Formats: sequence, C-alpha cells, structure tokens
Amino acid sequence: MISESSSFVKGMVLGGAFCMLVTLLGHIKVGHGTKARDHEHHHIQAPDKEDVLNLSEGERMELSKSIRVYCIILVKPKDLGHWAAAKETWSKHCDKAEFYSSENVKVFDSVALNTKDMWVMMRKAYKITYERYKDEFSWFFLAYPTTFAIVENLKYFLLRKDPSQPFYIGHAVKSGDLEYVDGEGGIVLSIESLRRLSSVLEDPNKCPEQGGMIWKLAEDKQLAICLKYTGVFAENAEDSEGKDVFNTKSVGALIKEAMGTHPQQVVDGCCSDMAITFSGLSPNHMHVMMYGVYRLRPYGHTYSDALVFLPPEG
Repeated sequence: MISESSSFVKGMVLGGAFCMLVTLLGHIKVGHGTKARDHEHHHIQAPDKEDVLNLSEGERMELSKSIRVYCIILVKPKDLGHWAAAKETWSKHCDKAEFYSSENVKVFDSVALNTKDMWVMMRKAYKITYERYKDEFSWFFLAYPTTFAIVENLKYFLLRKDPSQPFYIGHAVKSGDLEYVDGEGGIVLSIESLRRLSSVLEDPNKCPEQGGMIWKLAEDKQLAICLKYTGVFAENAEDSEGKDVFNTKSVGALIKEAMGTHPQQVVDGCCSDMAITFSGLSPNHMHVMMYGVYRLRPYGHTYSDALVFLPPEG
C-alpha cells in the first residue's frame, strides 16, 4: 500500500488503477474465497441488473427515492486527518452523516460521547441515533474514519431489502463460535435491528457496557453478542455473482494481493464492481478514491444505469 508521503505521481497511478476497477471491476473474496459456507450467517446478494431493468420507470424512481441512509462515523481527536478527509469525500453522499467523537473537538462539528472506549462509543452512538432518527431513516451505516464507502452502491444493494426485517450486514467473519460483522468494512443495520439493539442495550445481563471477561472483546464482536440475544445474526453481503462487497482492506492492498494470486487477471481477481467499502485508507487515498469513483471517466465509454441515487443537495 502506498504511504501518505508518496508522490502525486504515485497517487495518480493508484487513481488510474482504481479507474480500471470502476469500469471493469472484478472481485477478490476477502476471507471467503475458498471457505466452505457452513456458518450460521446468511450470504445475501445485491439485486441482479436484469431484475432491476424489468422494473417500470415509475418503480425505479420510487425505489431510488425511498432508500435513505444515515451514516455514523466514529472518530477520536487523533483521527483528525481522516476525519477531515471523510467529511470532505464520501460522507457527503449519505442522506445524512454525523461524526460521533470521543470528546468535543472545536474544529469539527460532532456528537461528543465523552468516552475513549470504542464499545461504549458505539453503544452511545447507536442509542442516540435510534432516539433521534428512528422515524426518519430505515438504514443505518456505521464506519470508522479509515473507511471509504460508495453510498450509491450500498443503496443499490439494499434496493429490494425490507428494513422492517432484522438485517445486520457487512463483511461477516467467524471467531470461535461467534459470527460477527467486521467493523473495518462497515456495519449496516436495518431500523428493525436498531430497534432490537436499542431495547437490549438497557439489559446489562445480555448487553453489558463493560464485558466481564478476562480480556476485552473488540466493539464489533460485542455488538454481535448483543444482537444475537435479540435474534439478529451477521449476514455477509455479496454481489449478484457471489463476490464480497464490503472490503476490510484498501484498493492498493487488494490489487497487490490479486497480482500475487491472479497475475493474469488482476482486475477479475481484485474487487467487485459493486464494491461498497474499502478500509485502511490514508486521507490522501480517500481523495484519490473520490476522484476515481466520482470524477474520472474513460472517454468513449457510456453508462446507462437503470437507477440514479442522488446525494443531498449541496
């Protein structure tokens, strides 16, 4: 992966590589490529393009407007560079995005949670989110400041999903007997899952603020334990070809892996063309990604997507 101190030329090389991915993206199975599907979590897929094309124009327009995503970004003062990059790039495409910080920071607007414990931060963020936005949004996307998300692809993935059902979606992995969504790739909850989580957050026996174990579990694992008590289980998100769409690594890292494992098919061996997230990015890389996803287009290629998801005005 290219370091933050890399030259502008190297940054443009990465941008060019990403342009290829945007145009012809293939996929890499991050952690799932050869793994047998014997886990509790489901493998749910994005709609097939043909199914979307069969919808009437009115249905497409209605669906495009009906899916609204609220984005939660957990940050700390040490993340100021990433915080600024996320604020200026992908988070603008959420229907509403708010930064939940460990403490009040004057240079950025945020919801101060007054704790440095990541699990407590996550709990408080979800609780505040439910209280404020339960009647306004149906889908809730949580990310770390090193994550880059393509919100339009997330909306497309959620197109035919019912938010009144308990969806808990992302890059699902297994740790011992626990199935959980890896926070590095982003976590998606439907309003029903958030409602159930909100109720169990008040029960210290099922969802303690401080775990009673010898060692402390990571916040994404703690979340899975709490949701499990409510009957909500991790679901791995895939495109219509069965390829992962929530990535826990950066584009650069995935390209490097693909060059080692699929040297003759770097694009096909790298990332889904419906990828929703990439993680582990530096602030510079976020801006390169923004350019590659939303600005750079190869001349002569036309795009005729059946649906259009527009970001909020401004």
